[in-house]
Amino acid sequence: MQWVVETYQVSGRRAMRATGVASSTMHDQHRRPSQNALRARLRELAAARVSYGYLRLHVLLRREGWRVNHKRVYRLYREEGLALQRRRPKRRRSAMPRSPRTITTRPNERWAMDFMQDGLADGRTVRVFTLIDAHTRECLALEAAPQFRGADVAAILSRVIAERGAPQIIQCDQGTEFTSIALDQWAYWNKVHLDFSRRGTPGDNAVCEAFNGSVRRECLSPAYFLSDVDAQGVLENWKLDYNNHRPHSSLQDLSPAHFRARELNPEAVSERSKQPA
Repeated sequence: MQWVVETYQVSGRRAMRATGVASSTMHDQHRRPSQNALRARLRELAAARVSYGYLRLHVLLRREGWRVNHKRVYRLYREEGLALQRRRPKRRRSAMPRSPRTITTRPNERWAMDFMQDGLADGRTVRVFTLIDAHTRECLALEAAPQFRGADVAAILSRVIAERGAPQIIQCDQGTEFTSIALDQWAYWNKVHLDFSRRGTPGDNAVCEAFNGSVRRECLSPAYFLSDVDAQGVLENWKLDYNNHRPHSSLQDLSPAHFRARELNPEAVSERSKQPA
């Protein structure tokens, strides 16, 4: 229509009659509300949670009171250029079937532990000990140190058990710290069964491996550690945020601490959720 008006030097009304275009096409404006506030908050959350995809960001927005569905969040997420670039691992051979492990039914039934490694600013390495509850996905311990022995692992487990009680099973790999005499004696006296993964099959401890991936992606990779003490402080802050605020897709988008509270006392959690804010 603009081209017709400028080329033939006629009025807009005459151009519409000549071309058969309805006037509403030229003058009506869409009534969609502005999304600027939502866009700004989405950018803020994505900047603070650099490893979160649009689904977890949608959960955080819903918690804050935004009445928006995941499809709109995904559209804005793409338009703002916030999409994550996922690297797909190379599959060098077909997957082999393995027997499924027993499904946990309550908190404190099965724990899983493992080690990670990262570097400091001065080039030294730091090891990170991870311990989680396989049922609630709650992080029970996240310790950083230059090295660990079997006695150090036993001391950490004793401290956590003093706060939460002992599990029946602890899943781990066959590392030297976990197969040491000190940890074997600790397990015997505390009546805890150590369930070792098969060699070369980290998928046997899949729950802890998935958690380690979150630690690496959300905490270790973005951070720059000056010392072991600095690393421990960053890990402790991330652990508190992970347990109390981070939505977990396998827990119905609840945080691990909220899920554990609901599992231990479902009546109290349901009554509290009914109370007005």
